[in-house]
Amino acid sequence: MVGSRSNTSAVPPKLELRDVALRYFGREGETEALRGISLSIAAGEFVAIIGQSGCGKSTLLSLISGILRPTGGAVLIDGRPVAGPSRKVGYMLQQDYLFEWRTILENAVLGAEIQGLDMAAARQRATALLTRYGLGQFLNHRPRQLSGGMRQRVALARTLVTEPDIVLLDEPFSALDSQTRLALADEVADILRRERKTAILVTHDIGEAIGMAERVIVLSRRPGQVKSDRPIRFATPNGARLSPLAARGTPEFNGYFNTLWQELEVHVEG
Repeated sequence: MVGSRSNTSAVPPKLELRDVALRYFGREGETEALRGISLSIAAGEFVAIIGQSGCGKSTLLSLISGILRPTGGAVLIDGRPVAGPSRKVGYMLQQDYLFEWRTILENAVLGAEIQGLDMAAARQRATALLTRYGLGQFLNHRPRQLSGGMRQRVALARTLVTEPDIVLLDEPFSALDSQTRLALADEVADILRRERKTAILVTHDIGEAIGMAERVIVLSRRPGQVKSDRPIRFATPNGARLSPLAARGTPEFNGYFNTLWQELEVHVEG
């Protein structure tokens, strides 16, 4: 069934959406944003969501994070309904939102500070993460002294310092030039897999989705519904995962790209 993925494993899904719907009211009346979204995502899985502007991609992330509540259906993490924002979910936005009056290290521990976590442990983890990401010598610098790609690495470190199980990525590379975007996509995908995080990427870039994710979900026009849910596999020794950049050079990449493009085009023309 399109829009749902059965889970035959004995291991329960990390994240599950059951017939999720969202309606909201504005000056022009009621708007149906999402309808009947059913998905199952395993622990450690990397999933991308694509679709036309306004189809509800970012709204879906807000529901998963607990910022919004569905008007129908349920969102569950580890089998429990999401009732609000949780430490289990980290959110990396389009902009880095680093504060210029704080150092890089101080920015990286901001989430831990807001959540009231052990700050000594948070600073230790932030220092380790930033050093691992090549920013160890910039701990006491200000954000304006860093390039766009470096700033996004700081934003990722800030997201991971609180040790979430699930990381939501809402077009985190959209403000970067194409070369930096490709390089950072490689880095972020590698980091999240090494950290064994469950990741959900929202993007307008089909190639980015194919290169980074193990599954690509296509949403229809509003009200957003699951048009397709496609596994992404490349012919590699021992089933090894390719980097996003290497994936673009494979024969499979063009096939996936054309299929997903056509699925998006149906909604442009229809």
